[in-house]
Amino acid sequence: MSEWNVTNHGHPEITPDKSKRAIFIGRYQPYHLGHLTLVKQKLDKGVPCLIMVRDIPPDDKNPFTTEQTVDMIKKYHESKGDDVVVMIIPDIESVNWGRGVGYEMNEFTPPENIGWVSATKIRSSITEGNDDWRELVDESIQEDVVKYLKGE
Repeated sequence: MSEWNVTNHGHPEITPDKSKRAIFIGRYQPYHLGHLTLVKQKLDKGVPCLIMVRDIPPDDKNPFTTEQTVDMIKKYHESKGDDVVVMIIPDIESVNWGRGVGYEMNEFTPPENIGWVSATKIRSSITEGNDDWRELVDESIQEDVVKYLKGE
């Protein structure tokens, strides 16, 4: 897989430190190949990760409960032995920082070979009975994605 393009908006001279974590914030409806490749870029550099799942009520665009989402993300990373902590955070309005904060602020842009992956398309594919989505969601959580999406 190609790496995501990175624009650093903070301290580009920060070096990996096992006592610090890279933070990722999202809805993850469901956790798919795009999310995995993004987080893996930090894990592959030896940086532990903290995945923060926004606490949002389920709706048509977000069919999984926050707890279901957390369970799927934990299940995947535990199956790989990754140094990842997953936590629920209140829903957010924005992400803000001041200058000289002592950590990186990175904006990631997906490469073309992964940028087309969409959780909306994955959910639609499952609903339509099309199994193409299975290439985009790790095998370790596919059963959970279907079960939770069907309300089981």
